Amino acid sequence: MLLLSYWNQHKLMSRPPLTVTIIALNEEENILRAMKSVSWAEEILIIDSGSTDRTVEIAQSATIPASVRVIYNPWPGYGQQKNFAQKHATHDWILNIDADEEVSPQLKREIETNLKAIKTSSLDAQGFFFPRKTFYLGKWIKHGGWYPNHLVRLVNRKFATWTEPRVHEELKVRGKVVGLKHALHHFAFLSIHDQILTNLRFSRLGSEDLKKTGQQPSLRRLIMKPVGKFFETYLIKG
Repeated sequence: MLLLSYWNQHKLMSRPPLTVTIIALNEEENILRAMKSVSWAEEILIIDSGSTDRTVEIAQSATIPASVRVIYNPWPGYGQQKNFAQKHATHDWILNIDADEEVSPQLKREIETNLKAIKTSSLDAQGFFFPRKTFYLGKWIKHGGWYPNHLVRLVNRKFATWTEPRVHEELKVRGKVVGLKHALHHFAFLSIHDQILTNLRFSRLGSEDLKKTGQQPSLRRLIMKPVGKFFETYLIKG
């Protein structure tokens, strides 16, 4: 116990304390991997929206150095749930990851180094972005529209808020955002079938957002956007 207390105090002295937020629903296959990858943080806060599998049980029984809290909140939407998590975090510096993601050892070291620079005032930043690399059908995808997929995920919550559309929420920062080099690992889809179902669900949510804002369907966009996306992901991004 004394050793653990000394270790936690040493971390607090070397950098600002960090809360990792994870929103979850029926993630028993993923949650422990995600938690272990950020076990070096001071706190892991999981917001569960009503899992019927062992997600909550696994999270609460995990034997890791970080303090773990699980809060139930009925599903309000992606951005809304992440803002709820951010509000209930213990610490101001927050790293958000999804349950199907993990922080690589290289990214962990880079985060630690930059937070230490924040602590010593040798770096002025209110947020950080980094690439995300996806593991899909047995291999890492390193080209096309999937990589590098730069995301803002590490912020001082005093200066950051999630947008709240039905899908494709973004973490907006009021201040300087610095890029990191190493990638967050993403284990996105179990199969092509799983990917298709996810794409259909996101398309439906996106269309509901468009209807809500009063935007009308466009034949020109229907024809030109796929062509533009092909040139971007196949020719430009390889």
